[in-house]
Amino acid sequence: MAEPREIKITLVKSLIGCSEKHRRIVKALGLYKTNQIVKHFETPQILGMLHKVSYLLKVEAA
Repeated sequence: MAEPREIKITLVKSLIGCSEKHRRIVKALGLYKTNQIVKHFETPQILGMLHKVSYLLKVEAA
C-alpha cells in the first residue's frame, strides 16, 4: 500500500464570524493563529476536515 503524503496546512483567514463547528474543526487541526502552519498526513479524516473549512485554509504538498 502507498503511504499517505504529508501536506502543509496554513490558516489564512480569521475565525471571527465563523460558526462554532468550523472553529472546532480548525482547532482539531492544530491551528490557533492566522498564518500558522501545521503538517498532517493526507488521510480521509483530515481531507474531510479540510473540505469543510477550505475557505479559511491554504493547503500545499509538503
